[in-house]
Amino acid sequence: MRLSEKLAAADVTPQSDKGAARRSVATPAKSYPRPRRSPARPGPERWESSKRKVHEMVLAEMGSAAGHLGGNELEKDVRAALDRILAREDIGVSPVERRRFVQELLQDVLGYGALDPLLSDPSITEIMCNDYDEIWVERCGRIERAEASFADPGQYRRVIDRIVSAVGRRVDESSPMVDARLPDGSRVNAIVPPLAIRGAVLTVRKFPSDPLRMSDLINLGSVTMAAAEFLEACVRGRINILVSGATATGKTTFLNVLSSFIPDRERIITIEDAAELQLQQPHVVSLEARPANAEGAGEVRIRELVRNSLRMRPDRIVVGECRGAEALDMLQAMHTGHEGSMTSVHANDPRDAIARLETMVMMAGFDLPLRAIRDQIVSGVDLIVHLARSPQGARAVAAITEVHGLEGDVPLLQDLFVRPESGASLEPSGLRPRLLDRLAKVGVEVPASLFRNDELLASAVGGQGSGHAGPRRPGRVPVPGLPELRRGGRR
Repeated sequence: MRLSEKLAAADVTPQSDKGAARRSVATPAKSYPRPRRSPARPGPERWESSKRKVHEMVLAEMGSAAGHLGGNELEKDVRAALDRILAREDIGVSPVERRRFVQELLQDVLGYGALDPLLSDPSITEIMCNDYDEIWVERCGRIERAEASFADPGQYRRVIDRIVSAVGRRVDESSPMVDARLPDGSRVNAIVPPLAIRGAVLTVRKFPSDPLRMSDLINLGSVTMAAAEFLEACVRGRINILVSGATATGKTTFLNVLSSFIPDRERIITIEDAAELQLQQPHVVSLEARPANAEGAGEVRIRELVRNSLRMRPDRIVVGECRGAEALDMLQAMHTGHEGSMTSVHANDPRDAIARLETMVMMAGFDLPLRAIRDQIVSGVDLIVHLARSPQGARAVAAITEVHGLEGDVPLLQDLFVRPESGASLEPSGLRPRLLDRLAKVGVEVPASLFRNDELLASAVGGQGSGHAGPRRPGRVPVPGLPELRRGGRR
């Protein structure tokens, strides 16, 4: 390109730019109003710092009056104190965020802070706080970490103290472990330093506000209709029942369900470490054990409550869980006219439940022969309902086992309903319970067809290859022309 052409090109561009500039001056672009910028939300640290500041002011302003108020009156006074403090102090919270700020403060002062939204979530069954900023929950049978957390260790400890003090208990270095409950019946356990090395640990076991019924367990697949009918007959017929299972298998929930079959006319006494049972009958007396006070005095154990309940004219005694020497007193109650009583125990299977009872009776401190202990157990406990939990988190009845007595020195157990494997249905074993005769004497009729297993019978017929009926075993469902099933009791 020649120099003249380059100069000509350079001259054209500035001219066009100047023209564009002149046009833009002559016809200014249309202006639009700038959108109003929303107030900046305070950062998490500033937000929590403001909450702590106002929280301390509320406590200082309320003073000792807060301890004498309760319910709506306390909430009314706290709201009034909050309004006065927010009106005179520069908190640094925008009007848009003030409503949320006040709500969170009310949760901190009157409620349980970060636990409140978790407690109101019906899909959560367990809350596990490993530290103030580490909370895990069990949702639909699976454990997952929650996003919620407490602001600081101080707030976390205040919530723990508020929970345990509401039931007249305390937790500190001299008494670092405590069992308590929430107003809705949820079970609470807290353990603090020096026993909890990394910080206080709080565990909350939630119970549904509307107690489960047997129909709910049937719909969930936890139990079959046939097994449910048999269990209902056993409760109405005053059969002593032991519910066994591992941790978090639903033993307390199942005790609640079984107790719903107790007639309303009977007087029931419940005894627990921390009151969790939710019996719906009109005549229920609830007793709760008490730990020792700061001086080490005043402890009342379950064993003493069981002995005292025998003087309270009970028709039935329901012990939430046997953990120690109270097992002996519970067996004595079952032998002294209080039939139809129920309790639960931690165990891996029905036979292990018997062994656990033996060990707990020995903890009573009496030098009883093992044979005498086993005699007491097999004559006191009539039925064992064992619960299990699948790998997916589903809780279900794994076995319903009848206690027949002793064969030599060995307790003889017989499965009536069994769940062959996790995820399978609860099936009858095909054996007729000996309890049916006892139930018939008190006017409770149970159809023998509940215990018939057609698939098992058909396989036995096919295996024999003929219709010849073998000898019929005592205690078995009578089926004419059926070969003998070689399936004995659990030893």
